[in-house]
Amino acid sequence: MTRTRQTVIAFAITLLPAAALAQGAPMQLQPAKPAPAAAAINRAAAPAKLASQDAAALVQKANAWFNANPTLIGDFTQVGADGKRSSGKLYVQKPGRLRFEYASPATLEIVADGTSVAVRDRKLATQDEYFISQTPLKFLLKAQIDLAQDTKILDVASSGGAATISIEDKATFGGTSRIKLTFDSQTSELKRWVVLDPQGFETLVTLSNLDLKRKPNPELFKINMEKFR
Repeated sequence: MTRTRQTVIAFAITLLPAAALAQGAPMQLQPAKPAPAAAAINRAAAPAKLASQDAAALVQKANAWFNANPTLIGDFTQVGADGKRSSGKLYVQKPGRLRFEYASPATLEIVADGTSVAVRDRKLATQDEYFISQTPLKFLLKAQIDLAQDTKILDVASSGGAATISIEDKATFGGTSRIKLTFDSQTSELKRWVVLDPQGFETLVTLSNLDLKRKPNPELFKINMEKFR
């Protein structure tokens, strides 16, 4: 398995439910060093931590942005733990429907239909399926999110035009995931996140060209259970 494929699979696993543990993971993953881009973010000068009242207000603004936008279409760029960059389209229809459509040469796609999550490899003609229960990316899938109630908030900070909320989620596939969310300070729009998953993989995802008004085609979230069988 190539490192690029392993990195994409590692990111896919951050979307998978804890219930899948009973079924066993589709493959064993080894920890990797943080991606250069993600590590650079962590090494940068730390944003100023906010007082509790200001931090609570920022979290509420983030909740309000998530909850006011049930649909999302946009571009994403991903930098994995191996430093490899990939990109594609992201589609979200809450609750529970999501699609990461990777551009060539990547051959994977991740589809959640509200009940199941499928990780597909178009090149190898494989499809691994899981039940949705809990994921570390609740902020993209839940109809209504309360970051303080649904996750453990580790840190809230602000610097220049960016605000960050670092959260921890113990109810994820394989153990605890940590996620750093970055928002625009003025609009509260989500700009990027960094996931440190239970396997030790750090993945940076940056969003751009967000369209919050156009509804995705429902066909994008259909999982063809027989397609690769």
